[in-house]
Amino acid sequence: MTPESDSGRITRHPVFDPAGGRTVRFTFNGRDLKGREGEAVSSALFAGGVRVFGHHHKDGGAQGIYCANGQCAQCTLIIDGVPLKSCVTPLREGMDVRSLEGLPELLEVPPPGVDPPERIETDVLILGAGPSGMAAAIELGKVGVRTILADDKDRLGGKLVLQTHKFFGSVEDCHAGTRGTEIARILEREIAELPDVDVWLQSIALGVYSDRTIGIRRSDGYKIVAPKTLLVSAGAREKSIVFPGCDLPGVYGAGAFQTLVNRDAVRSSDRIFVLGGGNVGLIAAYHALQADMTVVGLAEALETCGGYYVHADKIRRLGVPIYTRHTVIAAHGSEGLEAVTVAAVDEAFRPIPGTEKTYRVDTLLIAVGLDPVNEFHEKALAFGVDSRLAGDAEEIAEASAAMFSGKIRGIEIARDLGATDRAIPEEWSVKAEVLKSPGGAVHPYEEETRREGIYPILHCTQEIPCNPCMTVCPNNLIHTEDHPILGMPEFDGDCTGCMKCVTICPGLAVTLVDRRKDPESPVVIVPFELGAWRVAEGEEIAVVDHAGEALGRGRLLKILRPKSTPGTLLLRIEAPAAIANRIAGVRVQSPEETSPEPEPWESLLADDAILCRCERVTVGEIRSLLRGGVRDMNEIKALTRCGYGACGGKTCRPLLARLCREEGIPDEEITPFTDRPLFAETPLGWFSGGRSDR
Repeated sequence: MTPESDSGRITRHPVFDPAGGRTVRFTFNGRDLKGREGEAVSSALFAGGVRVFGHHHKDGGAQGIYCANGQCAQCTLIIDGVPLKSCVTPLREGMDVRSLEGLPELLEVPPPGVDPPERIETDVLILGAGPSGMAAAIELGKVGVRTILADDKDRLGGKLVLQTHKFFGSVEDCHAGTRGTEIARILEREIAELPDVDVWLQSIALGVYSDRTIGIRRSDGYKIVAPKTLLVSAGAREKSIVFPGCDLPGVYGAGAFQTLVNRDAVRSSDRIFVLGGGNVGLIAAYHALQADMTVVGLAEALETCGGYYVHADKIRRLGVPIYTRHTVIAAHGSEGLEAVTVAAVDEAFRPIPGTEKTYRVDTLLIAVGLDPVNEFHEKALAFGVDSRLAGDAEEIAEASAAMFSGKIRGIEIARDLGATDRAIPEEWSVKAEVLKSPGGAVHPYEEETRREGIYPILHCTQEIPCNPCMTVCPNNLIHTEDHPILGMPEFDGDCTGCMKCVTICPGLAVTLVDRRKDPESPVVIVPFELGAWRVAEGEEIAVVDHAGEALGRGRLLKILRPKSTPGTLLLRIEAPAAIANRIAGVRVQSPEETSPEPEPWESLLADDAILCRCERVTVGEIRSLLRGGVRDMNEIKALTRCGYGACGGKTCRPLLARLCREEGIPDEEITPFTDRPLFAETPLGWFSGGRSDR
């Protein structure tokens, strides 16, 4: 890669335009690079081919990104003389960026000016401008409640800005059938029309104080906010898992990957493996395919994937193998990830010797669950603040459920403040629970028996909260018998062939079979979201059934581009009559692309795995103390420095709890960490009114 290169960019994408804004120049360890003004420094480095950001002073371990969400500290760099998390630091022209190698000497920086911290009173302070926070702000702003909507990112939307897929749920209640990126824009436009909602971006909430105020660090100084009500809608942080090599650059959370790819248009990877079969992992695999990356496989420790079946089927159809009852047992590499080894697990989730398989990859996405970010709420309650929760900070669920819960919470707060007497309909609580549904009963797949005319095929087999196909049908021919959202959709009547149900389905689980012209060579309309460059008109392509099993080949007659759903193509495929009703998709990855190495690679021992990333503390070090009788996590912290790091224990705390359970130690014997008073590391000068743009 040549100097000043940012060739690690996505140059084409089926859903969004990857073209960026103004190009700026900066240096990394003296090397000239360029990036896009305002993007995260970490993203600019990735685009420039930099994956290793530095080496830890304790053991020389390579450091890179992990969460890309400001929650950990793996991406800390010396930026213009100050140690900062590069994933939440906007890039500016002329920045001097340096590795945190060992314990470096900091550059001389001028001291900030000093002004008294400004105190601001408001009716409601919302922490987190994701789907739930935005929805709550809209309801509050509609009735004139003074609201501050604060978020540490540079734009509204939270995880919505990373979601290039169409949402499930209800069209009426949460924009189902619309991509998350577009939903973010819809909500942002609504907020812009509300004069009583004040949006604070790049604003980091630091702490809750005993006088019932909240300290927030903004680029123009430190603010003390005194709200009548606090709403915490800060979302969730990704869980981690420990195995040898889990700390290598290239091993990171699925959310970090989506940030790089879908927000910043960075081509972060070539070959990817995913650990975790929930919706987050399944969707991340799909996003990788959309960005022209090879997904070598996905491992899930349970018998079936916990995410929606349509998500799993969607990537199976494209050629991604899913290995249930498997887990990752090792990541291999020195300065970065080179391969992963997976193995089957028994009923106790222990790896089964002899089942190991190694895959060459440069990225491993960890998607093993989420934890609510609710620390502010807990501390606020302790100090007597009227605090509420919404979205994932309250309960982990889909973004559609988060929007609806934020809407309800906004109306509740407005009522309690006397701004409205609007009643919340009783059925809303039922809707809220339905939208949180992780997926219900799975029905056997039944092949459609029709063999004449034109008709849709509904390839979904699981009861999930989703109704776009029913809502969009102009003749109301798609319906459910049992439930308006959760029931299995059925088609009944004479189809007009409008194809609206095919284009809107979030799971790409609807096709249209047209036998009117030639019953022996029918045409099947198949939705496709990987870009027209992946297929060619006139060529034969591999067609598969709803679960990704090969059916044969069909000839692609034409690629349709419906205006109603940009990014969703419709492939007109001529196929044999015998398989037409079973065709649900086309395969783009061959088995050769996803095959393992001839022999599994050797790996480190399990005790060598890093549990505390910030301080490089191993599982073996902590296990030895636990077996020696230590039960106070603060003592472990003092002896090993586990939990001392810049992330404040956000990553290692749940891993410690898991290790204690593995050692058979009852929860009641454990003394937990003492919580830190602040939730984000901050130079002390800020608290005396220091002003800075960092």
